[in-house]
Amino acid sequence: MLSKNATRIACAITLLACLSPAGAAHSQTLTMGAALRRALNASPRLTAAERDVGVARGQRIQSGALINPEISYEQDDSFGTGAYRGTRSAETTLQISQMFELSGKRDARIAAGQAGLDQASIERQAVRLEVLGETAIAFLNVLGLQRRIEILNEQIGAIDRITPLLQRRVEAGASSIAETGRAEVASALVKADRERTKSSLATARRELAVLMGDIEPKFGAVSGRLDTTGRPPAFQAVVAAIDANPQLVRWTAVYAQRNAQLILARLKPYPDVTVSAGWRHYNSTGDDAVRLSVSIPIPVFDQNQGNIISAQESLAKTAAERKANRNTLIVVAGRAYDTLQGSLRELAILREAALPRSNDAANAIFEGYGQGRYSLLEVLDSQASVAQARLREQEAQQNFHVAVATIEGLVGNPFALARGSAR
Repeated sequence: MLSKNATRIACAITLLACLSPAGAAHSQTLTMGAALRRALNASPRLTAAERDVGVARGQRIQSGALINPEISYEQDDSFGTGAYRGTRSAETTLQISQMFELSGKRDARIAAGQAGLDQASIERQAVRLEVLGETAIAFLNVLGLQRRIEILNEQIGAIDRITPLLQRRVEAGASSIAETGRAEVASALVKADRERTKSSLATARRELAVLMGDIEPKFGAVSGRLDTTGRPPAFQAVVAAIDANPQLVRWTAVYAQRNAQLILARLKPYPDVTVSAGWRHYNSTGDDAVRLSVSIPIPVFDQNQGNIISAQESLAKTAAERKANRNTLIVVAGRAYDTLQGSLRELAILREAALPRSNDAANAIFEGYGQGRYSLLEVLDSQASVAQARLREQEAQQNFHVAVATIEGLVGNPFALARGSAR
C-alpha cells in the first residue's frame, strides 16, 4: 500500500502533463512524471535499500536453520606397550551427535530475523518517498527559475520598447540625451539579474539531472504549472497523517526485533541438550556395542545477565526513539505548513492589490510619458514595480508547491487541497 501511495504522491505534487518516454532527447520537454520515474530507476540509494532487503532476507532464512549434527571417531587403548601394543586391544567408536535447542530459542531467532526483514522493507519505502520528494522539489526549482527568467525577459522587453519613444523625445528636445543612458543602465541591470538567474537555473538543472542518473542535463525545458493552489486541511490532520510515514512505521518492526533479541538473551542460560549415539568395536574380543550419551551444560557461572540488561535497555529506548523521530517529522511538516499558509496569504495580497494596480499604473504612466506628463524615471520605476510584483508571485507560488511536496512526502499520501485543485 505504501509503495502505491508513494507513486501517487509523485504524480500529485503539481499539475503536469502526462509522462514522457524514457531516454528523452536533450531538446525534449521534461514532465514531473517522467522525472520521478527516471529518478526511481536511477537512484543508488534506492538500489542500496533494495540490497538491504536482500541482506535481511538472507538473515531471515539463516535464522531458521537447524543446528548441524556432528560425527566423531574415537580410538582407545592403542599404540601403547605390552598388551596394548599396536591396535590389538583397541576400542574404536563411531558416533553421531545432535544438539537440540530447547525453550523456544529457534522461534525467537526466527522472529528477530523476520522483524529485521520487515524493517528493511519499510526502510526501502521510506527511501523511495525521500527520492520522490527530493526529485519533485528539484523539478519545482527548475520550473520556478524558468518562470523567473521569463519575467525578467518581459521586463527587458518593456524597457526596450521605451527606446523608440525616448529617441523621438530626445530629437524633439523634450528629453535629455542622458535619459537614453539611464534606460540603457536599467536594461543592463535587469540583464545582469537574468544572467545570475540563468546560472542558478544551470545548477538546478544539473541537480535534477543527477537525481535522474545523468551527469549533465539531457532534457530541454521542464513543463508544469505553478499557478494552481488550494486551501490545505488543518495542521492537526497533517500531524495525524504523519504516523503513516514509513520512518515511523518501521519502529513497529524495530520493537519486534529488539523484543525477540531480549527473549533470546533471556533464553540463552537455559541449557540445550546434546544427544549422541555411536557404535563401539572391541578388537581384543571382536565384540560390538552401542554407545549412548546425553550431555547438558550447567549454567553456573554465565547467566547472560549483561546481554539481558543490554537487550532490555535497547527495547526500552525504542519508544523514545520513535517519539524523537516523530517530533522531527512534525517540526519539518510544521515549517512546510507555515510556509504554505504564508505563501497563500502573500499570493492573495499580490493578486488582489499589487499585481493589478502596478499593471494599471505602469500602463497609465507609459501612455502619459508619450504625452510628456511623466518622466523616464517614473516609467522605469513603474515597470520595475510590475516586475517585482510578478517575481514575488512566482516565488510565492514556488514556495507553496515545494511546501506541498514536502508535506506529501511526510504524510505518505497526496496532500488534499480544497477548491478542486488538479493536484
